[in-house]
Amino acid sequence: MDLIVAVDQNWGIGYGGTQTIVIPEDRHYFRELTIGETMIVGHRTLLDFPGEKPLPGRRNIVISRNKDLRIDGADVVTSLDELFKALGDTDLETVHVVGGGTVFKMLLDYCQYAYVTKIKADPESDAFFPNLDEMTNWSVDKIGETKTYNGIEYVYLRYRNSAPLHYTDK
Repeated sequence: MDLIVAVDQNWGIGYGGTQTIVIPEDRHYFRELTIGETMIVGHRTLLDFPGEKPLPGRRNIVISRNKDLRIDGADVVTSLDELFKALGDTDLETVHVVGGGTVFKMLLDYCQYAYVTKIKADPESDAFFPNLDEMTNWSVDKIGETKTYNGIEYVYLRYRNSAPLHYTDK
């Protein structure tokens, strides 16, 4: 299992339930990583998707506290137990955690890789991703070239978790 996130220079990931900076190339990168695979997303983040609907061409698993929530085109789960049961025999290398903040924190320790788009900007944020640079079991193992969009620099990084948990380790 891995995760995909875009962060600002302070590890901010959003404000008011939406991304603060949207880079079209990063959206294409996200699509390339997730198309045809399984995404795990929180309900609030799903509401920020186009049409407030699951993304097409992927299996969408939505985590919500609402036990009565039903979403066309998605499996809805309310706990880690339900999530891992829904994943069943799915190859975890095809599973991507895509947000939001609560879901990232819930599943970070289970992820082997984190695909991080680091944006060199400091917008106002009210949701943050844990700073992987300060975590001893996470380290950068791939660095892309620095790119620019509308005067904002960004870079694709891949972090590796040296000790990911397995669900049976909980």
